[in-house]
Amino acid sequence: MHVRIGEGATDEEASAVAAALAEHLGADIELLVGDADEPAATAAAPETEYPLDDDLGPTEREEQLREEIEEILGGGPEKYKERLPEQGKLFVRDRLDLWFGEGGDGGPGDADREDAADGIQFEDGKFAAFDEWHPDSPEVEEYDEGTRLPGDGLLTGAATFEDRDVHWMANDFTVKAGSMAGRGVEKFLRMQQRALKSGNPVLYLMDSSGGRIDEQSGFFANREGIGKYYYNHSMLSGYVPQICVLYGPCIAGAAYTPVFADFTIMVEEMSAMAIASPRMVKMVTGEEIEMADLGGPAVHAKHSGSADLVAKDEREARAMAAKLMQYLPDKAGEKPPRSEPENPTFSPEGIDEVIPDAPNRAYDVHDLLDRICDAESVMEMKPEYGQEIVTAFAKIDGRPVGVVANQPNHRSGAIFPDAAEKAAEFIWTCDAYEIPLLYLCDTPGFMAGSDVEKDAILEKGKKMIYATSSATVPKQTVVVRKAYGAGIYAMGGPAYDPESVIGLPSGEIAIMGPEAAINAVYARKLDAIDDPEERKQREQELREEYRQDIDVHRMASEVVIDDVVPPSSLRQELVNRFAFYEDVQKDLPDKKHGTVL
Repeated sequence: MHVRIGEGATDEEASAVAAALAEHLGADIELLVGDADEPAATAAAPETEYPLDDDLGPTEREEQLREEIEEILGGGPEKYKERLPEQGKLFVRDRLDLWFGEGGDGGPGDADREDAADGIQFEDGKFAAFDEWHPDSPEVEEYDEGTRLPGDGLLTGAATFEDRDVHWMANDFTVKAGSMAGRGVEKFLRMQQRALKSGNPVLYLMDSSGGRIDEQSGFFANREGIGKYYYNHSMLSGYVPQICVLYGPCIAGAAYTPVFADFTIMVEEMSAMAIASPRMVKMVTGEEIEMADLGGPAVHAKHSGSADLVAKDEREARAMAAKLMQYLPDKAGEKPPRSEPENPTFSPEGIDEVIPDAPNRAYDVHDLLDRICDAESVMEMKPEYGQEIVTAFAKIDGRPVGVVANQPNHRSGAIFPDAAEKAAEFIWTCDAYEIPLLYLCDTPGFMAGSDVEKDAILEKGKKMIYATSSATVPKQTVVVRKAYGAGIYAMGGPAYDPESVIGLPSGEIAIMGPEAAINAVYARKLDAIDDPEERKQREQELREEYRQDIDVHRMASEVVIDDVVPPSSLRQELVNRFAFYEDVQKDLPDKKHGTVL
């Protein structure tokens, strides 16, 4: 407890006052004098002493309750617990210990469950469905191991995760394959509603086969039934971070929680999610397909874009979630946490050598990030989806930023529909959680052709431009090399309210590149030249003239951009600009919302 007193107290007086307050209030005291920020004295609360009475202690009633709790913590039928190691997964209580405790032993169950996860502050609804299965229930005439329903198969509570207070839920796959029914649904909804009140992040540890079809009348379409999950997800979206990890095949209704979450982590050879099971798919369409091919990690990481990250096992999944939390605030309106600055992995002195002189020559933008961002801080989202754009969290001088970077190493960095959609969602998420944005522009623009038109390049490109336009967090844009066509719009160009647009000496800004432009404007004149060598020389001259008009120096001379910086100074330039604009305030027009999603 912080207590402040007036100026003038000596150290001895401050110590005496702190000790007296600690004794009187029974709390730890930090005593500040005058306007000082550091305490002049501290005092610890006295230890509580109870009168000696060897005859008092837990009663038989309490002991019985503890036995009931221990049995609840044991999970579902033993035969299902024994199958978990074959499936490569932990029992849910061991999983909670991995996330919030000492890590467990990786086995099917520890003997003493009550203290297994020290980081769990409390668990709600342990006794859900107790009367339906427990031998102590007056409604159970004959106990049957196979009917065990501890917690109704869905656990919820609050915990400390990476020094942050979080809400959590976890399916118990040993109870009817983690399926959802009335009491478990009630617990899930309460947890979400409490997150709306507390403003703390939510972790969903999912392993569910979906709703229990034989019990659907009690929870499916009710006003406070399973449908309310996704209403609550929508209300929480952009308010508190929601991170979902999949540990099994999540089917039908269970598959919507991961796609509604801000971040979804799948686990190799374990996770899957789909709107219907392979058996149902065969019934409806006649298609025979395995679960992995229907909705496994490869499907959602490479094709649908629904998986942000894929972990090799349960421990890596936890580590990924822990790293994610380093970039996220507890809730909207708060700044993301800063850390101690780190030097980049490689020296910024080498930036200019990383970027080829030829505008069309490929390079890996990660090589540039390794010379701009703090070492080991780059965490790419959806790395296998829409690879023409890299979307990643990173830190610059300890400050979290969201990076949107064209990837010349993949299809020349042209913006395809999947990449545009991925970038739009990432920008939207960063803006929701006050994470500044860094655009690294090196693109020939949006891809053209019949295939991308069928794949809605205009619609998905519109979403990216809309997200960039609507983001109110500080934005810094770097024209690394080529910035052609509407690519400069989507990538935070001068018209999109960035705090700065700076260029490297390799930068160019134009409606199109020199080759396409010369072909469009001078095709007939060039065709009229009969001598091939003369035509080739004239074409080269026209390209050079055109290139001078779009060179970054011309753009700076005409104040289209704010500055041209030496590449080796780029990191420090960004450090200075992000620091200066850290608290910038930007307002959107007074309206309910836009019409672009």
